[in-house]
Amino acid sequence: MKYSNSTKNQDFFHLVADQSPQSFLNTKSHQWQLQLNTKQFAIRMHNEDPLAHMRRNFFYPKMATLPNVDKNRIKSNDECIYLCGQSLGLMPVRTVEYMSAFMNDWASLGVYGHFMGSNPWAKCDSPCIPVMSLLVGAQIKEVAVMNQLSSNLHFMMTAFYQPKDDRYKILYEEHAFPSDQYAINSQIKMRGYDPKDAKIILKARKGENCLRIEDILDILRREGHSIALVMFGGVHYYTGQLFDIETITRIAHEQGCCVGWDLAHAVGNVPLHLHDWQVDFAVWCTYKYLNSGAGCIGGIFVHINHFKNDHLTTLDGWWGNRESTRFSMLDNIDRDNGANGFRVSNPSIHQCATLAASLENFEEVGIDQLRAKSVILTQYLQYLLKVELQDTGICQFTLLTPSNAQERGAQLSLRPHNVTAQQIHDELEKVGVVIDIRDDIIRVAPTPLYNSFLDVFHFVSLFKEVVIQLTAMSDK
Repeated sequence: MKYSNSTKNQDFFHLVADQSPQSFLNTKSHQWQLQLNTKQFAIRMHNEDPLAHMRRNFFYPKMATLPNVDKNRIKSNDECIYLCGQSLGLMPVRTVEYMSAFMNDWASLGVYGHFMGSNPWAKCDSPCIPVMSLLVGAQIKEVAVMNQLSSNLHFMMTAFYQPKDDRYKILYEEHAFPSDQYAINSQIKMRGYDPKDAKIILKARKGENCLRIEDILDILRREGHSIALVMFGGVHYYTGQLFDIETITRIAHEQGCCVGWDLAHAVGNVPLHLHDWQVDFAVWCTYKYLNSGAGCIGGIFVHINHFKNDHLTTLDGWWGNRESTRFSMLDNIDRDNGANGFRVSNPSIHQCATLAASLENFEEVGIDQLRAKSVILTQYLQYLLKVELQDTGICQFTLLTPSNAQERGAQLSLRPHNVTAQQIHDELEKVGVVIDIRDDIIRVAPTPLYNSFLDVFHFVSLFKEVVIQLTAMSDK
């Protein structure tokens, strides 16, 4: 893997011994004689950031190009404050180059582009696999790119959800992403079971927002004999909680359960070691932290333990053939070894091009460096929200996301109390801030590839400003 040639200290964000992210920030504040909640501190952090140069690898929307901005309150040529990578990542600059190369090949080669040109279409997914494998901690043959997340979930559940006798239930977390819930329900019905009986939905304790690891392990030990499949999200889309994938997988396996993970909010966000953790399968999309564009091609992981499992029920198509026989038009499939054997159709060269363009950024810096910055960046966001909003009494809120940095990714989810999430969202839009809301929850995700400490500082300053305005209006 290539790493940045920046002259800045590449280990700047790495914590020492048992140092916490907040302790790191406090140490820098003392060292530089700058208060944490000042713009000067944010500027100094930005100047020391060894990944700051990565921002120029992305197209960053200008204030004036966004909908709903108040032109009287912004500077049109300024970049917006984009903290919405958990929903859609920004467009890499390289995407234009990669897409242009494909279009040129198509224009100049026609059908010959399948086997000739800058990236022959018959192998257009191949350049994506090495970096993708590193991001999820897998062997090359354990990873494939195909379809999109929800369809891949159906493909994987068709293979790995094998209910029989008294072991037929699926365990998943409350408030799982709706499409995952739909897939689970339909898979249960397809096997002739009643979802009301065949689902175990694990809920947080009363008054809490996140699941405790001890409660997850407890239900696995108590109900594991009846569970055919454990299907969790690696990072919860709603709360931002990062689950202990390794421990949950190990305990579930001890109970004889198969384990799958939806990694839509985890891949490119946190380091993963799916092979070492013995995860059976995983699925993910590539348009959030992986920045490949809305609806882009998805990814799957299948552990090598299952490569010779003849009992898996697969949905086959011609792209699942070995490369050497794919165009031989065989009557029966000559299944490729590994995750590639699950592929069905010719992948879209458009989508593979945008994904490959984005993955170059991850190849350049590595997930460990990104995670090191992310831990500090999100802690800085949490600190400023508390000091500038809660401690001042300007805006009370409930933080749904775990405060422990090891139990979350980049995202913070908060529920404001004295003003609504919708009101805050709408007012922030007017001043060029891009976040999103789910129900009464504000989701904010500073993405280490392209967000800065100044982005976080300006976001909290504007958040504070609009809440003061909204409160004043409601008091009239």
